[in-house]
Amino acid sequence: MAQPLLRISDASKRFGGVQALDRASLVVHEGEVVGLLGENGAGKSTLVKTLAGLHQLDAGVIELDGRSFRQGNPRLAREQGVAIIYQEPSLFPDLTLAENVFVGRQPKSGGRVDWSQMRARTASLFADLGIDLDPGRLARGLSIADQQMVEIVKALSLDARLIIMDEPSAALTNAEVERLLGVARRLRDQGRGVIYISHRLEEVFQVCDSVTVMRDGATVASAPIAEVDTAQIVRWMVGREITEMFPKVPAQIGEVILSVEGLSSTGEFHDISFEVRRGEIVALAGLVGSGRSEVVRAIFGIDPITSGTITMAGTRLSRHTPSRAMAAGISLVPEDRRLQGLLMPASIAHNTALTVLRRLRRAGLVRIGAERRLAEEWATTLRLRYASIDDPVERLSGGNQQKVVLSKWLATSPRLLIVDEPTRGIDVGTKAEVHRLLSEQAAAGMAVLMVSSDLPEVLGMADRILVMREGRLVDEISRADATQERVMTAAAGAAA
Repeated sequence: MAQPLLRISDASKRFGGVQALDRASLVVHEGEVVGLLGENGAGKSTLVKTLAGLHQLDAGVIELDGRSFRQGNPRLAREQGVAIIYQEPSLFPDLTLAENVFVGRQPKSGGRVDWSQMRARTASLFADLGIDLDPGRLARGLSIADQQMVEIVKALSLDARLIIMDEPSAALTNAEVERLLGVARRLRDQGRGVIYISHRLEEVFQVCDSVTVMRDGATVASAPIAEVDTAQIVRWMVGREITEMFPKVPAQIGEVILSVEGLSSTGEFHDISFEVRRGEIVALAGLVGSGRSEVVRAIFGIDPITSGTITMAGTRLSRHTPSRAMAAGISLVPEDRRLQGLLMPASIAHNTALTVLRRLRRAGLVRIGAERRLAEEWATTLRLRYASIDDPVERLSGGNQQKVVLSKWLATSPRLLIVDEPTRGIDVGTKAEVHRLLSEQAAAGMAVLMVSSDLPEVLGMADRILVMREGRLVDEISRADATQERVMTAAAGAAA
């Protein structure tokens, strides 16, 4: 086989007491899409950040086009032909798409910016990838998917030969994912190397030519995609068999805990009514923008309601606020753990204890020892992977950050646990652990209301499924009657 476009050998990197990379390796050829897989904390991000110029290896070799790759400088990384497309794009909202593509490198004529040439070159790059966007429109208001397309075009304008897509589909709809995968194939057909990082294994099988799997900072396997199956990849990722992805524990369904009647919020959702019982997991399903997250935010008192009632265990909640919701026994694990669920620079212990600080006070001061003991107890229960309980939570992998958010709210001993996209952006092993935890909490008598865009998760975990479309509740489906076809037909409003 021809010389690889990228070869990484024996890559090692340590951060304090954590060995982030341990003699890891990776090979990418021209015209190849390589799936880089592994659990959260496996070392993928560290390896990618080294290629982005953000880190420098302690040991090991990186070769690009047979030449030594100069590390530790993002500008040098771009100049050497490496570009990264992150999950959250970073465009300038008040610049046009053409200006974003050529920011800092605008083509000039006679000492002035040649606007027509810039727009024409951007339009040509869009056309090469089959992207239907106007180079002259502002970036403000673009969907995440379209922003990612602009970032990819920016990479091509820099003549990037190695393009890294880091969880690019996490916030996209199914149609947007299909378009993204089509663009990845076009990049491959143009002879570029693509590293595709995703926890969605179905995407990996659709677009990748080969896979490389990491675990505990090391590369444990590499193989052509045609020679492996999902079960083999999962075994490589977690180092064990996952016999049950949705470990549904039998639960005794009891009295009504939450009752919502005629709940409406102008412009968001209308006339929503349902119940959640003790021991029951109820899923709110639907397409992105259907109003699911807005409903649960209103139940928790974050967003206002214009009409309707919320009743907890027979008591109607009036003048509804998050503090009153918590006092009534409601907890909410939000959709965005980094922005809404955690204080990223604060310690694991402090984040875990945030919701119960009053309980840990003595003479008006929080007992640090009690805070640490609480966090360590929940870390054991949720199988948290960490170096020190006093470490900033920002040092944890995404899956372990999600466990800290769950710990924080479970520490309140809620009667109703609301979880919004509980497994978004986390690996298959951690997903199984979160599913186990939710099922065990329901079996112990907790009521669980779950918002999820992952249809297998909805079908595997829910006792009842409530389907929303355009701000309205359009179907209620029992576990016995639930199928992917019925849920998607209701969510999309298609003919049965």
